[in-house]
Amino acid sequence: MNLNQRASGVLLHITSLPGPHGMGDFGPDAYRFVDWLRSAGQSIWQLLPTTPIGPGDSPYQGVSAFAGSPWMVALEPLIAKGWLAQPEVPAFNAEQVDYGGVTPWREQQLRAAADGFFARAAAADRAALAAWCEAQHSWLDDYTLFMAIRSPLNGQPWWAWEDGLKRRDAKALAAARMRHADEIAFWQFVQWQFDVQIRALKAYANEHGVHLMGDLPIFVAHDSADCWSRPDLYALDENFQTTVVAGVPPDDLGPLGQRWGNPLYRWDRMAADGYAWWTARVRRALSQADLFRIDHFRGFAGYYEIPASSPDAQQGCWRTGPGMALFDAINTALGPLPIVAEDLGIITEDVHALRDDCGFPGMKILQFAFGAEADHVYLPHSWPASSVAYTGTHDNDTVRGWWNQAKPRERAFAGAYLACGEHDIHWAMIRACANSVANMAVYPLQDVLGLDSAHRMNVPGVLGGNWGWRFCWDWIGAEPTRVLGLITAAAGRGPFELLRLPA
Repeated sequence: MNLNQRASGVLLHITSLPGPHGMGDFGPDAYRFVDWLRSAGQSIWQLLPTTPIGPGDSPYQGVSAFAGSPWMVALEPLIAKGWLAQPEVPAFNAEQVDYGGVTPWREQQLRAAADGFFARAAAADRAALAAWCEAQHSWLDDYTLFMAIRSPLNGQPWWAWEDGLKRRDAKALAAARMRHADEIAFWQFVQWQFDVQIRALKAYANEHGVHLMGDLPIFVAHDSADCWSRPDLYALDENFQTTVVAGVPPDDLGPLGQRWGNPLYRWDRMAADGYAWWTARVRRALSQADLFRIDHFRGFAGYYEIPASSPDAQQGCWRTGPGMALFDAINTALGPLPIVAEDLGIITEDVHALRDDCGFPGMKILQFAFGAEADHVYLPHSWPASSVAYTGTHDNDTVRGWWNQAKPRERAFAGAYLACGEHDIHWAMIRACANSVANMAVYPLQDVLGLDSAHRMNVPGVLGGNWGWRFCWDWIGAEPTRVLGLITAAAGRGPFELLRLPA
């Protein structure tokens, strides 16, 4: 996708889709959502990370940077293939994902489907799985073994495994592969189906003029296949414990800062092999999306290092990141990169310089614009064309929720700037983003529907109660579709015919 063309889209995670099996997936409702996007003149569907979820059900703390979330694999194609019998479906919540109840049930169905595949799959399907495993072996072999070992240990972290396994002794690994062959085969099957389904959805979206926009977290989890398979690439001690961890320092929004706890990269070692791991990761991301947002972009210019012993982020220091050398290496291997830089937070000139040298658009969040005066950089009249305008992101409250919680001065400023009130603030913000010079504009579906704080996706720094929001199709009536289409067409971001102007 050309990042300099005028376009707009909607932010909605796969898990937030409707569907009968407890959470959104790559099933029929995903294709219906593509159709709805086109009917409203949209050409971008932005997702959150589609990698496996981690603690707190977060898609930003998964066990692999390369694998896909098993829970996004739709059951309908498995049933159609004859590998899975029509399941008896519990009465799942249609408006919220109950991960504790849904994921065990979905794993049970996936295991039944895998059993059905290995018992009666056609020769062509068996050959397709074998060919895919061979093509993906560089990450798949370690991931599937990691999951197979982890499963009987009930999620015990890899640094607590027996010495031969945690230190990756060749004989111990070979023995584990034999011992866990059936479990490895199950995880291979699941990942194969994830790839088959996301690529089919991407092909359908592209055929209908919609581009998938992925999301790439900058860091990986400590308890991950990535960290276990290449511990030399992370700041770990001889016992594989973190010595320093990632986060951000205290600011006006948090006096303790944010201690994320992810291990930090050994950028010197990554540089020594030409940033091969990062190149492989970006290549994988581009096989599943047309463009992607890269999270915490400022960490590539300079990252905040917190002692692992510190309970919060008050203690720490800034370290120099890999800078342009990283993106030069990836660009040399893969060509021009369709990346949106998440450049929010504490941003310094070196971050702006790196973003501009890379040629990546940055992000502008309209909710941030009304705390100062008319020269604020987040006001639309200050935005450069090379940016992506958002009413808010998954980490923000909804627009209606923001309005309800805003300080009186902010609310008054927003009302004056946007010429709106509480009943139309969401459309006013969407219209301001659409009419701006920003090349791209993206709106969370919650804002298109004018929903309040009860429909928020995530509250940063709060563990539990996040990432579960889902919508129902009857919430999307003709009016939101019509108005979004009119705004989009009038702003030159969608088919002009949607205006239906008289001759």
